[in-house]
Amino acid sequence: MLRVGVNGYGTIGKRVADAIRAQPDMAVHGVAKVSPDYVAIGAVENGYDVYAVDEDRIDGFREIGIDPAGTIDDLVAESDVMIDAAPSGVGADNRPLYERHETPAIFQGGEDATAAEVSFNARVNYDEAADADYVRVVSCNTTGLSRFLAPLHETYGVEKARVTLVRRGGDPAQTGRGPINDAVPDPVSIPSHHGPDVQTVLPEIDIDTIGLKVPTTMMHVHSVNVTLEKTPEDAAEVRDLLRAEDRLLMIPDYAAIDGAGTLKDFALDAGRSRGDIWENCIWEESVTLEGRDLYCMQAIHQESDVVPENVDALRALTGHLTGPESRAITNETLGIDFGGLCGRDDLTADRQTAD
Repeated sequence: MLRVGVNGYGTIGKRVADAIRAQPDMAVHGVAKVSPDYVAIGAVENGYDVYAVDEDRIDGFREIGIDPAGTIDDLVAESDVMIDAAPSGVGADNRPLYERHETPAIFQGGEDATAAEVSFNARVNYDEAADADYVRVVSCNTTGLSRFLAPLHETYGVEKARVTLVRRGGDPAQTGRGPINDAVPDPVSIPSHHGPDVQTVLPEIDIDTIGLKVPTTMMHVHSVNVTLEKTPEDAAEVRDLLRAEDRLLMIPDYAAIDGAGTLKDFALDAGRSRGDIWENCIWEESVTLEGRDLYCMQAIHQESDVVPENVDALRALTGHLTGPESRAITNETLGIDFGGLCGRDDLTADRQTAD
């Protein structure tokens, strides 16, 4: 049983902790928190041992009824692997702590690629993490783009990918983020950082990206144009290819899911914890082919799509399962399957015939 410590119990950390707890071959040894707040109380109520990142704040935890299991040094020393889910930029500063205890660690996409030996995506380069001590699970947008581009590149070849990312202004709990009433190029320079980040896991892909932020907390939306090296027979062939991927969800027209808000409502109705959507959500009707140019739109849930990747990264780093074996277990334990929506082959076939 792999003992995993989670350093940071925020948007990503708490989701990864719950996902680890669902696995048959790993357990959460504890979670590290900076502040004694409602999130720390929630961690205790969820049955996790809480460790204090700042030793000077231990008394603050005790004042709200939490008796810390120790300090962050204790957690790192007692864990087989660490998940670093600290705020962006802090993870790299934490690496000396992990090195001091000789504890491997997995960082998040907010860190620079130089923080780790491998930038990781379970679909693309699982095996590259086998000999690493420090792995970076790439960001939500990079994860989504890598999942989407990999099967296209393997089947047809990608001559050029161009992506416009319409990004949420902040997560629901990030009250200080924006914009409030605007659409802001972010960055105004081209390309945005997302294209180069995709190349850390798919270095052979020629990709340009443009980003802007809008006043929503729901999801990111990507408008994608890919020029393929080989021409598919038709758009239906591409839809079939994408539908066969386990973390790509094709949204059929009959579902009447017309936006990110409806997707979140659908996830909540489906019983997903926190309304999380671990898959890329690709609008089937948007998958269009003009010669070798493929177009589509997809939504990426920024709070959760990297969660299964973190679980797979733990197995890749420790080397005890293959990529397909790990992904199958992760998918099953998390419930990465929307059941009826994925299984209406009769209606999906009708839509394809109409094309």
